[in-house]
Amino acid sequence: MTQGADLAPTAAVWLNRHRGVMQALRRALVVEDHPDARALVRTYLLGMGMEVVDVAEGRSAIRHLESSPPDLVCLDLMLPELSGFEVCEFMRAHPSLRNVPILIMSARAKPMDRAFAEQVGATAYLVKPFKRSEFGRAVEACMSHIQPTEEHQR
Repeated sequence: MTQGADLAPTAAVWLNRHRGVMQALRRALVVEDHPDARALVRTYLLGMGMEVVDVAEGRSAIRHLESSPPDLVCLDLMLPELSGFEVCEFMRAHPSLRNVPILIMSARAKPMDRAFAEQVGATAYLVKPFKRSEFGRAVEACMSHIQPTEEHQR
């Protein structure tokens, strides 16, 4: 993952195109065990105007999801205790989390990993390392799948 000057145009364009969605969707959960990657994704999301909670492992993600469902989950696959695949399955099995978009961020670049992630409910898949602009486009793809509900409008 690289930090580049390419966020400003991407974020500005995305925010202008999706102003209503971004105002309605504010909370993101980042699930990433590598501290530098977690901090970088957090910075990207904060730059997009989102509130961010981050955790380092699958069980913590489940606890947070149960207590405070987010509007977007950015999820690594290779996590301690529970894998990202298991977190996806948990989310899709629970009605309150079923429609939350999941952006997979993984170093696993094999087609079978991507296919399995889609099978268990991932909305989008981003291979590490990635650029800030690629991340912005992936978030945009996830957000485009959402129809703001009355709860999101509050």
